Amino acid sequence: MKESIAIVAALLAIAGNLPYLFDIIKGRVKPHPYTWFVWSIVSCIVFFGQVVKGAGWGALPTGASEIFTIIIFLFSLKYGFKGITRTDTIFLVVALLGLIPWILTKDPTISVIIAVGIDLVAFAPTLRKTWLKPTSETPILYGSNVLRHILALFSLQTYNIATMLHSIAMITANTAMTGIILARKK
Repeated sequence: MKESIAIVAALLAIAGNLPYLFDIIKGRVKPHPYTWFVWSIVSCIVFFGQVVKGAGWGALPTGASEIFTIIIFLFSLKYGFKGITRTDTIFLVVALLGLIPWILTKDPTISVIIAVGIDLVAFAPTLRKTWLKPTSETPILYGSNVLRHILALFSLQTYNIATMLHSIAMITANTAMTGIILARKK
């Protein structure tokens, strides 16, 4: 049963990310390169932390999403948001400095906690951009991420901080992002 839920969640990651990629190419959305750069690093850390701490099939949605996170980051370099501010750069530096304690720790749980903190800091430039330009994002990706992370929680083989924290944080952040997009577009 958990395997099936993990597969559905991974397919949801694909289904949520493919339209986003097409929207990037068509110029409908403008991903913030700083956010997607940090997310590509953090998602990799979280994925391996989940694997090491026994997430089992529950790590599959994170792995599937990580592939798209890297692709979206690469696309953001050409098609992404160009109005980067000093505040965005400060958030990038803070997020990257957060990698230092992660590198120094050998504990997967502490690594995931640090990575989730970095992930949330990295969300700030995209939240700022979307607040100012709500049409620069689409709610489909972020809404599907909420559902994907809920399913990922149900598909975990082992429940602990390392396996659960990222999904809980992403449910919260993606719900907020979806709400901002929908409320500000009106």
